[in-house]
Amino acid sequence: MSRKSIWITRRLSDATLKRAERDYDCIINWDDTEHTADQIVEVSAEVDGIIPCHSEHFTAEVAARLDPRVKIIANHSVGVDHCDIPALKERGITVTNTPDVLNDATAEIAMLLMLGAARRAIEGDRIVREGEWKFWSPAFMVGKQVTGARLGIVGMGRVGRAVAEKARGFGMDVHYHNRSRLPADQEYGATFHETLDSLLPLADFLSLHCPATPETTGLMNAERFGRLPKGAVFVNTARGALVDETALIDALEHGHICAAGLDCFATEPGGNPQLAKFENVFMLPHIGSATVATRDAMGFRALDNLDAFFSGGSPRDAL
Repeated sequence: MSRKSIWITRRLSDATLKRAERDYDCIINWDDTEHTADQIVEVSAEVDGIIPCHSEHFTAEVAARLDPRVKIIANHSVGVDHCDIPALKERGITVTNTPDVLNDATAEIAMLLMLGAARRAIEGDRIVREGEWKFWSPAFMVGKQVTGARLGIVGMGRVGRAVAEKARGFGMDVHYHNRSRLPADQEYGATFHETLDSLLPLADFLSLHCPATPETTGLMNAERFGRLPKGAVFVNTARGALVDETALIDALEHGHICAAGLDCFATEPGGNPQLAKFENVFMLPHIGSATVATRDAMGFRALDNLDAFFSGGSPRDAL
């Protein structure tokens, strides 16, 4: 096999870049900057394959302009909502992702957000840091208990199942909504709901783990926030597009949602400044998979897909 050229659009883990440079002629974005559509098209003329992140958007317009030399886009991500897959396939371009490897890391962040939101972590941290911890009372900093509460999971895929497994360690009563019911050995004792609307009224905590698609965009709107029990905690580590943020803000302002934990937003990077005014909203900058082990695993999985493709085989994670 002749040595192929690839473009790595962002600064991936050191181990990933070392392996990539060993096996391929690489164009690496050492400055770790984002790219415009025109820049993506321009570089595509120099490479046989691309390892992008979700920060690079392969719209239908971009797909139509990519150089014919590009044969594979091996995403360094699980979500592929930044790719117009039909348009890319029409150009004969194989698209892959990196499932499985970030399940536990993302589930950990979901649990962190759940606990932080419920136990008023942002407010408590501020009080201590600003030297305002001058008072104690049985009524001081009282939050919502996670142990024994009902957790609703929307999307019982790999990450959703990892969250369900970890929630069992807190003695949570897990309920879930999915496109179809899972085999019993994958449910971790959770209760299946055929419809989202039957799940919502039971969820003391609600955690989103479904992909962003045209069908799920704006999934959590004013009506659905209203179906949650008063005082529920809302968590999103999936995609910002799933949430009508205006509706979430309204639910927080009226006290229907007592707290929220968010790792993703409609606008990224940046988030939503209107949410920053709430001390009962625990926010992180989309770092669900940000551990050394997971970043290495994601990079290696993308390279595995490239290796399989360029050797004439079928990539494990072809979409």
